[in-house]
Amino acid sequence: MKKGVYSDYKIFACNSHFELADEIVECFGTKLGRSTVTKFSDGEISVNIWDSVRGKDVYIVQSTCSPVNDNLMELLIMIDALKRASAGRINAVMPYYGYARQDRKAKARDPITAKLVANLITAAGADRVVTMDLHANQIQGYFDIPVDHLIGLPILTEYFIQKNLENIVVVSPDHGSVARARNMAERLDCPIAIVDKRRPEPNKSEIMNIIGDIEGKNCIIIDDMIDTAGTLTNAANAIKELGAKAVYAGATHAVLSGPAVQRLNDSVIEELVLLNTIPIGVNKKLQRAKILSVAPLFAEAMTRINTNGSISKLFDIVQ
Repeated sequence: MKKGVYSDYKIFACNSHFELADEIVECFGTKLGRSTVTKFSDGEISVNIWDSVRGKDVYIVQSTCSPVNDNLMELLIMIDALKRASAGRINAVMPYYGYARQDRKAKARDPITAKLVANLITAAGADRVVTMDLHANQIQGYFDIPVDHLIGLPILTEYFIQKNLENIVVVSPDHGSVARARNMAERLDCPIAIVDKRRPEPNKSEIMNIIGDIEGKNCIIIDDMIDTAGTLTNAANAIKELGAKAVYAGATHAVLSGPAVQRLNDSVIEELVLLNTIPIGVNKKLQRAKILSVAPLFAEAMTRINTNGSISKLFDIVQ
């Protein structure tokens, strides 16, 4: 692993999220490195780097969101191009890490795609990965290179603090999000509740019970991602039916596939707060949604990486 403080750096972006990449370089007061990521007529990806990167600390901003296979291949090919151009250190900045939900063998003959993608990124030549709110923390251990795991919770928490809501309960939509809900509840100085659900098949959930007191409360449902929004909207509707005063929701990754937008617009959620780790297209017309930027946090993390500063101190409030 290459060490040391690099006197110069370059930030590049593939095609998944130029808006976020532009916000990040704006925080640095600079511009994106010159590159083009296109396709040959048969669909193969072509990458061209137009700036010298020899000996530089290089950052590639790329969320592996939909179309996930194209975005992943763009990242891998750009890493390879930078490696062959003698970049000093290559940092894959992945605000959203795709293929993370298959992180273990839940049943016989399951793949572990989170580990497979980690192997691909390492084999391509990346020296470090910077990401946010992995679906499971143990994915960090799938890499043989350093992983800086940023946390989106403080951004969401600060927004709800500024709303000055009273009589709050933070709700975990399932047992897997309890730690996340507890961290937010500690910051808001309020109790938590847990939605007990079962998942008969992928992308489908059924509410079984609500653990905790939510009657007459302002409930904030917190999760790492919203895919088809079935879990979130089912939880919100159940909470409201059981006497919640109002239901708010927050999540880091707005995957929003399939019927997600319609479900959210038809739900009882008063306000949906999302981070912009994934671009939310103009065709996804979300009502009652607030989008918060992660660019300042990623820019600060990248600055600390470049100067060998501490990343963990960014999140002391939630450690």
